[in-house]
Amino acid sequence: DAAVALGVLLLAVVRIEPAPSDLVFAVVIAVAFVTGRLFLERVPLSVSVLVAGFLALNLLAATVATDGARAVSYFAITLYLGVFALWFSAYVCSVRRARLILLAYLAGAALSAAVACLALVAPFPGASAFVDGPRAQGLFKDPNVFGPFLVPAVLILMEETVAPRLLRFRLSTKLLLLSLLTVGVVFSFSRAAWLNLAVGMLVLLVVLALRRGGGRRAMTMLVVSLVAGAALFGVVAATSSASFLTERAGLQDYDVQRFGTQATGVEIAATHPLGIGPGQFEAVSELSAHSTYVRALAEEGVVGALLIFTLMLLTLGFAARNVAVGVDTYGIGSAALLAAWCGLLVNSSFVDTLHWRHLWLVAALIWAGTALRAGYPGR
Repeated sequence: DAAVALGVLLLAVVRIEPAPSDLVFAVVIAVAFVTGRLFLERVPLSVSVLVAGFLALNLLAATVATDGARAVSYFAITLYLGVFALWFSAYVCSVRRARLILLAYLAGAALSAAVACLALVAPFPGASAFVDGPRAQGLFKDPNVFGPFLVPAVLILMEETVAPRLLRFRLSTKLLLLSLLTVGVVFSFSRAAWLNLAVGMLVLLVVLALRRGGGRRAMTMLVVSLVAGAALFGVVAATSSASFLTERAGLQDYDVQRFGTQATGVEIAATHPLGIGPGQFEAVSELSAHSTYVRALAEEGVVGALLIFTLMLLTLGFAARNVAVGVDTYGIGSAALLAAWCGLLVNSSFVDTLHWRHLWLVAALIWAGTALRAGYPGR
């Protein structure tokens, strides 16, 4: 459990691949396998089949890859993340473990946001490692990953503030953490992250409003959002970031190139039914796919794209069902998980999220809640 907590904490560090958290979880999963504690019967069978099918198509497509080394390294990360998500879903089987994971994730997200924002406003020795020019990026390679990494933490903490379950923090502490995480999302200056957060907050507000006593909870969430917004306004004003914020919110010159690259991905799929192989998109295009769906379509073909799209929609359905019947993942709010997944699905249309560790983490938590609701073995 201590090793798992360390791995979740290190999810905030993805500067190279394999990342530090990958090494920790690889050892944990290997030990679980050797000692017979890889309880995949706790995972919905449909999920296991879809993940296995997508990995198999990755392997098949790798046989036609032009850059073999790139195909092997890219597929290895995809394989690890698929196995990690299945194992993690089975691992979360008690309130104690859910609390441990939530605390580790919030600690990593809050610490990352604090250091990155501090590096922007008060440069310290080594501060350049946490920023990309005027944008906060923490210990990620790209601000466009750093911002979305904080979003699920914001949404889970919001639901915890409105309907406390796992955290024993004071209200003032929760509001402080929420303000810090929100500032981190905004200061990543990632438009996809802003959209991710906006979609997540809207979904969370609607779900809370529809529940019993929803009017009071929705009002509480609005007050919490206003407090976080006031803190954000104060920080933006104090750091004179308003002009850059406005500039980033507009259409950028390279947006046309991004959409053109996505069109290229569709053209590749038309001539390569089985795909061009994992990690090969950059070999045929100057820019990355900037879409999980387009990358899967180009690299694993139509069937591969259908599998990953079906997995994402199935997970969305699981999350919605958990909300409808009122089943949380051992205290981690089902409304927040649904909101986080909706935000990630939208984000995936503009950024390649396939290798985002927190995407698979959120999916695994939703699957664990589904298994709990369905009474899978060991639950």
